[in-house]
Amino acid sequence: MSAHAAPTRRLTLGDLAAKKAAGEPIVMVTAYDHPGAQIVEAAGVDMVLVGDSAAMTVLGYDSTVPVSVDEMIMLTKAVRRGLTTPLLVADLPFGSYEASDAQAIATAQRFVKETGCDLVKIERGGTSVDRARALVSAGIPVVGHVGLTPQTATSLGGYRSQGRTAEAALAVIDSALALQDAGCSLLVVEAVPAEVTASLMSLIDIPVIGIGAGSAADGQVLVFHDLLGIYDGGAAKFVKRYASLRSAAIEGVTAYADEVRAHVYPAPEHAYSMPAEEAARLRELLEGR
Repeated sequence: MSAHAAPTRRLTLGDLAAKKAAGEPIVMVTAYDHPGAQIVEAAGVDMVLVGDSAAMTVLGYDSTVPVSVDEMIMLTKAVRRGLTTPLLVADLPFGSYEASDAQAIATAQRFVKETGCDLVKIERGGTSVDRARALVSAGIPVVGHVGLTPQTATSLGGYRSQGRTAEAALAVIDSALALQDAGCSLLVVEAVPAEVTASLMSLIDIPVIGIGAGSAADGQVLVFHDLLGIYDGGAAKFVKRYASLRSAAIEGVTAYADEVRAHVYPAPEHAYSMPAEEAARLRELLEGR
């Protein structure tokens, strides 16, 4: 575990508030399965997001839109089993909370009861502010998400940065503050100019996690497959590769395939053996047939 690993107890929202107050950056990363959860746990991160980005990174969809509640619950349960310390956030997928407060509460309750997640995340301002308020009133901690919101990327002109004009930036800030007023515990700000985040930080009290939003935020989040170089999709400008696991994995599997085809693997040391007398007895039995 890293020198900056968190304590062995599970972190709380109070711990995150204390980090914000102390100016200590909050580390958040996505995970989508049990081995991934064990890796980020060992790395000592503060928060783990089971993002609907799983739709593209592990399920092979073209966008986040098709992923279902059942798929997200399965992935979140797997991650929960691999975590001890970090707070666990689950994305509510597209179409599972927007229609009404009742729908949002029912979906979020399923996630909390079936997966053990600590918070749920919803996207956008607008009517999502009402959904956030209803969830908080039902006792479910909520993470808001403004800026680029992948679930509605088509209506935003695609996967592109938001808030690039003063008016658009003000709309992002207003949505963020409205989500705070609705009771959100945290906020994710994605793909906005650094100046927008810096302006927001002087106005907001809850912890802000940035992704492609500059360094002024209280913390940062990246997609597990992006930062480790696993996912083969195009990387956004804000992604930094900290490893190149995909190329290493291809190299390893290729070497395995080459050795199988060359009758090199398995070697004797990779095989089980019988006592010599039992092998001889087996031959006798087979000859007797």
